[in-house]
Amino acid sequence: MRPIQLFDPDSCTYTYVLFDPDTREALILDPVDEQLERDLQVLRDHALRLVWVVETHAHADHITSALKLAEHTGARTAAPAACGITTVHRALRDGDELAFGAQRLRALATPGHTAGSMSYVWEVDGQTHVFTGDTLLIEGCGRTDFQSGSAEALYRSITERLFTLPDEAIVWPGHDYHGRTHSTIGHEKAHNPRLAGKSLAEFVALMNNLNLPRPKRIDEAVPANLRGGIRHDADGAEREAPRPAQGYAGDVAPELAWRWVQEGRALLVDVRTDAEREWVGFVPGAHALAWKQWPGMQPNPAFDDGVRQLAAEGKPLLMLCRSGARSIAAARRATELGAVAYNILEGFEGDLDTHGHRGRLGGWRMRGLPWRQN
Repeated sequence: MRPIQLFDPDSCTYTYVLFDPDTREALILDPVDEQLERDLQVLRDHALRLVWVVETHAHADHITSALKLAEHTGARTAAPAACGITTVHRALRDGDELAFGAQRLRALATPGHTAGSMSYVWEVDGQTHVFTGDTLLIEGCGRTDFQSGSAEALYRSITERLFTLPDEAIVWPGHDYHGRTHSTIGHEKAHNPRLAGKSLAEFVALMNNLNLPRPKRIDEAVPANLRGGIRHDADGAEREAPRPAQGYAGDVAPELAWRWVQEGRALLVDVRTDAEREWVGFVPGAHALAWKQWPGMQPNPAFDDGVRQLAAEGKPLLMLCRSGARSIAAARRATELGAVAYNILEGFEGDLDTHGHRGRLGGWRMRGLPWRQN
């Protein structure tokens, strides 16, 4: 068995899907926001049930789709505790294991690229696989000049931790910029130009003089990734007009959506599950049309017909979910069916705050818009 390796060409990021062949339970490592639909399709194509979304660190070059994947699949999220990502279900420490079916993924703390960087070891069919994130790359390694990076810590993480794995262990990196897909521990020990034959002092001197440009997306990516990748950044004028989007009519702030509904210009469509509307609350007059349903967050087979019936009224459809993740997918599907569909930013419950709680950072309820609870 090997992981399913996926590639994002914009950031040269590798995403990995691991799964148990008997139960079809799966785990995904380092997903990329722009590749959400691709990753969901891979899960469908392989008949997999996602149970964990895992990060190697808080990335600076792309935004994760962790919370969006969790919204779509019911999976739980996990990331290194030392990264300080506040939205995860499980903060991982060295030696922790994540189970998916009969398989186990073991956390291996490897700080240096960032203070919280972590690698993961998967042993299956007598083969050791190690997912190194940005710690160890193919004939390279991650930089150490931001996010509490440390060349000394990186050297020790690689030479004292990763290089103690079997030489035949397969290295699956977080990036590659030259079309290479994997390596081995033995190859990196012998041929990695930054490490092979280098003392700690030589390595530190090399890393301190790389003079690399600052990551282009760091100011945008790191804050978003510390909150699981969900951004609700409509502000000022953007709250008064739709924001353009790909694959559907656009994004609208909750206040603007409610104004359109009051003026009779659009229909409000609540795409959350029946359970969410029952227990968390609902918007009076909204049309209930779940995108997915519990148990297992299974696609609602009646969704397409429901969209067609609502669209027949000739008004745009405003899609509302918990936090603005499922509603994007619902808006895209409604658009494919011929409707004019918008996503409502922030959703019903809003974004997760720094304590991982909803209801205090944006959202329909917090904005003081009408809602009730049974």
